[in-house]
Amino acid sequence: MRKWTALILIFIVLMPGPAQRGLAQIALPPVQLPDATRTLPPLPNVGAEPLSRVGDTLAEVRADRILNLLRTHRHQIEPDRNGEPAVRGILIATGIDNAMIARATGKGFRLLERDRIEGLGLDVVRFAVPDGRSLARAQKQLATLLPDAEIDVDHIFFTSGPGGGLLPAATFAATGSSGKASLGVIDGGVAAHPSLAGRVAQRGFAAGAPAASRHGTAVASLLVGSGPVRGSAPGQRLLAADVYGTDPAGGSASAIARALGWLAQNGVAVTTISLVGPDNKLLALAVSRAQQRGMLIVAAVGNDGPAAPPAYPASYRGVFAVTGVDARNRALPEAGRARHVDFAAPGDAVLAATGPDSIGRLRGTSFAAPLVAGRLALHYPTPAIDRIGPAVSALVMEARDLGQRGRDKIYGHGLICGDCGGR
Repeated sequence: MRKWTALILIFIVLMPGPAQRGLAQIALPPVQLPDATRTLPPLPNVGAEPLSRVGDTLAEVRADRILNLLRTHRHQIEPDRNGEPAVRGILIATGIDNAMIARATGKGFRLLERDRIEGLGLDVVRFAVPDGRSLARAQKQLATLLPDAEIDVDHIFFTSGPGGGLLPAATFAATGSSGKASLGVIDGGVAAHPSLAGRVAQRGFAAGAPAASRHGTAVASLLVGSGPVRGSAPGQRLLAADVYGTDPAGGSASAIARALGWLAQNGVAVTTISLVGPDNKLLALAVSRAQQRGMLIVAAVGNDGPAAPPAYPASYRGVFAVTGVDARNRALPEAGRARHVDFAAPGDAVLAATGPDSIGRLRGTSFAAPLVAGRLALHYPTPAIDRIGPAVSALVMEARDLGQRGRDKIYGHGLICGDCGGR
């Protein structure tokens, strides 16, 4: 199995230029930020329930979480045609020219912004939905009006683990750029915890960002922390993109896309995204552009259970999807699913920084993903297409086989960093 995987990777690496541009379309071996303004239902104690009830319970929690968000922030958020939360009254378009914009504005769609995401070479247009029109209806109309463009809503993504806002004074200072770094994270803001001192530079991509969060701080510490909280790549530099800030509509697809552009500009080789949400055309394109520039993306499968819809960005081709395991190396019953699973890592009672002067034990696939990303970055410190194959092969060789022999649908290639997370 490992030999076969390595051969496939070598084939990908040796593809000529045009084929490399389609790298994101080839599968490499195989979101919720509760802050002071966003109160969501807690994850149930799934370990105490019969397995037959876990799926139903998690489905109820997911539905309640979305419903509560829509009710609490109805002026900023509304459902799309599938009931997924999105930024109210906004449509985003790519692959659009001046003639298309004129056609759209002639039908009542107001042009809000034309933006170029540097680092990805991606042009994005934002339209305001005509008054009195629902997001779902407007999306259908604009897609019909502009059949050659990619039209979508600006979906909201949730963190796949517990979070919460922290005091503003606890946040590392924002920076536009701070030199090259192997590792990047897209999440909430990172607190100035001693385990991270001198190694984190961050930038905000939402109103009020960067603003320290428990979730973003925990993920960062599991990447590069040292001392009592030791990450899987201790001492490495980290660029952190806060896509939540204090914005009720934070965690949007457009914020994540801009964050990917910033990380790509700064030469990040491996990016962790412990966020989950639906398939989104802008996010899919941003992920693809980042991959074409040599960035490897690691994402959590989420905590909505195996019956939940496939999680994104973990389900995109070429993204490394990570699940979590407990102390006995069994998959967490609440672990969500992606269209593929590549690796597992500790996801229960994981020791992480939770604030400027606190640490705690956390549970969720959010905290498994950075453990894999850190190990991958040690093999792949700079973005280079011709180094992807050897780096991933080295990571696969590290994996401890779990479940069925060889790669399987639950654990992927197996367990990475089994002694990490304070085990």
